Amino acid sequence: MNAIEARGITKVYGAKTVIHHVNLEVKSNEIYGFLGRNGAGKSTFINIITGIVHPTTGTFQLLNEPNLENVKHRIGVLPDYSSFYDSMTAVDHLKYYSSIIGYKMSKERCEQVLKKVGLSEHANKKVGKFSFGMKKKLGIAQAIVHDPELIFLDEPTSGIDVESSLEIHKLIKDLHNEGKTIFMTSHNLHEVEKICTRIAIMKDGRIFSEGTLEELKSKHMSALHVQIKHSFVSDPSWMESMLHEISKEIKTSERITSFVVDSEEKIPSIVRALTEQNIDIYRIHVHEPSLEEIFLSE
Repeated sequence: MNAIEARGITKVYGAKTVIHHVNLEVKSNEIYGFLGRNGAGKSTFINIITGIVHPTTGTFQLLNEPNLENVKHRIGVLPDYSSFYDSMTAVDHLKYYSSIIGYKMSKERCEQVLKKVGLSEHANKKVGKFSFGMKKKLGIAQAIVHDPELIFLDEPTSGIDVESSLEIHKLIKDLHNEGKTIFMTSHNLHEVEKICTRIAIMKDGRIFSEGTLEELKSKHMSALHVQIKHSFVSDPSWMESMLHEISKEIKTSERITSFVVDSEEKIPSIVRALTEQNIDIYRIHVHEPSLEEIFLSE
C-alpha cells in the first residue's frame, strides 16, 4: 500500500509557480527523504499534502484516503518551526494538542511519549525554560503522541547538537521498526544517507531524481575512479598500454595504478589481466558518489 500518492501537484502564487506538476509515491513503512535547496519547494509541498495549503491543480491521497479530513487523526506533523506556550509544561502541551485533534490523552501516555523523545526529566517543566533542541524534541512528541501511521518531519534535527541528533535518528528508526511511515526533509545529507530507505531531490519545484541511495548512485556513476594497490611491477608501462583501450586518466607506478572507467563491468577484466601476469591484487578502491555529490550535481 502507498502511504502517500500525489498526482500533478502544482502550486502557483501570482506569477510564480512554486510546485511544478509533481508526481510522487511513498510506500508504507518507508523512511522517505525529501531533499532540496532552500526555496526548492519542499515545505510548500508538505504544506499541501498535510492540508495547510491548497494546491492550484493536482490531487493527492494519504493512506488510501482521498479526503484529508477523514485521515488527519492518522497522521502526525512536525513543522520546521514549532510554536509553544512558555507558561505551559511539556505534559500540558501534549494534552492540549491531543484535545485539539480529538483525543483525550492521560498524563501517563504523555509521559510515555516524552520518555520516548528523551524529555522524561522535563515533563513538568515550563517550555519557556526549554532549549531549542528540547523544543524540537517536544515538537516530535506532539507529532507522535496519538500514535499516527504516517509522520511528517520537516527538518527534525536542524539547529540541535550532535547528541540530540543521534537520539532523534534512533527515534526515527524505532518508529520505522514499529511500522510507521516517515516522510522527512533535511539539510543534513549524511543523516538522510544513513537512515532513509528512499530519497527524492527537488529543484525549482520539480523532482529531478528519486530512488534508493544505490539507485541514485548508479544513475550518477558515469565515471568511476578506480585505484588498485598491487605487488611490485618493475615496468608498469605495459599496464598503461593495456588500460588505454578501456579507461582514461591512467596513472601507473610500481605498486599503485589508478584510472577512470565509464562502467563497473570493465573492472573485472582489468583485474583478470593483472592476475594473468602474476600480479597480486592487495586492494581495490572504487570511489562512488556520495549523496552530497549527487545533490550538488542536480
